Amino acid sequence: MKERWMKTALCAVSTLLAAMVVLYASAASDGKKREMALNAVYQRAFYETCEYVSGMENDLSKLSATSSARTQVSLLDDLSRRAQGAQCNLALLPVSMDAATATMKFVNQAGDYAETLSARLSAGGTLGEEDRAQLGVLSESASLFASRLDEALTGVVEDCVNGVGVDVNIASPSLLSYVSGLTRTTAKNIVAYREANGAFPDRKRLLKVPKLGPKAYEQCAGFLRVPESKNVLDNTGVHPESYGAAEKLLALCGCGDEDVRRGAVDGLMRKVQAMSEAKVAEEIGVGMPTLRDVVKELMKPGRDLRSDLPAPILRTDVLDMKDLKPGMVLTGTVRNVIDFGVFVDIGVHQDGLVHISQVCSRFIKHPSEMVAVGDIVKVLVLDVDEKKHRISLSMKQVKE
Repeated sequence: MKERWMKTALCAVSTLLAAMVVLYASAASDGKKREMALNAVYQRAFYETCEYVSGMENDLSKLSATSSARTQVSLLDDLSRRAQGAQCNLALLPVSMDAATATMKFVNQAGDYAETLSARLSAGGTLGEEDRAQLGVLSESASLFASRLDEALTGVVEDCVNGVGVDVNIASPSLLSYVSGLTRTTAKNIVAYREANGAFPDRKRLLKVPKLGPKAYEQCAGFLRVPESKNVLDNTGVHPESYGAAEKLLALCGCGDEDVRRGAVDGLMRKVQAMSEAKVAEEIGVGMPTLRDVVKELMKPGRDLRSDLPAPILRTDVLDMKDLKPGMVLTGTVRNVIDFGVFVDIGVHQDGLVHISQVCSRFIKHPSEMVAVGDIVKVLVLDVDEKKHRISLSMKQVKE
């Protein structure tokens, strides 16, 4: 059971990171970038949780229908494994997401109940009428929570995709379907066209996709990135309607496409401000808000949001939980901040928890008063429970 749980947890974390590869930056500030990066993580965590809860619903339905003790034990063990996988992903989500908070309570209840029944059956016991009734209630709850999570997932994905954008040459139909202006049909048609004709060389080629007309193109073009395009603007959040203005802006500031491609236009905003934003906006024929958006996009074409977050700083001699000892002082990266504490990645494939009482010496109502996701912090190892996969940490006990 331990090995299977570890495999599930590691797989969930790995897929979270892999899912972010298709997302590109278009955020306006560091705070916005962080928010969009987190949305990408939340989206994948929601997806994984939906899969686990759906599997739990299936296991619970089968349990109500079988009388074989061996099958029941197998299903209960599978139910417990899925509950642990869901817990792993739910821990990555902010407590402010109501659907996630309520689902965590259900998952904990179902997981604990599954372990209790499995132990009883393994000892020669049987399922009584009360047990079957309880399993029926849990099955209905699983269906309800799966539906709620799916609704929440849709909202998170739409915000993330339309705020960050996707690479049209590697995105899946399911991801593309969340892009403004695209339907499931047009999303599938984009992938089918790509598979039949090769990678899209530029945004204009999207107009050749069946059932993707001018109006749909107008809505979706700005959210779809084409890194392979000869036109660097195709790999930014600049809408094709503003290409002319963007090119005039570059010429006015003495820059070219290659400067944008190489990221050599960091001073573009300063140049615009030096010439007066109002005058530049009038000269290139756009409003002030559009001018600022275009400038920000030109300064970071196709940038991966993860490059803006601090990289973990880990010790090479601490690679697994068995390497941890109480009293060790480590450096880690904050992965989640919730009501009762802070989860910190210290490089052992299992995030440690800094309870709110161990965050700092003074009273705080919420850990977010002291830290945020992505922060690099020093922590002291208080306790390590390999059997339960729990690591207790402290920030306030670290000596400066």
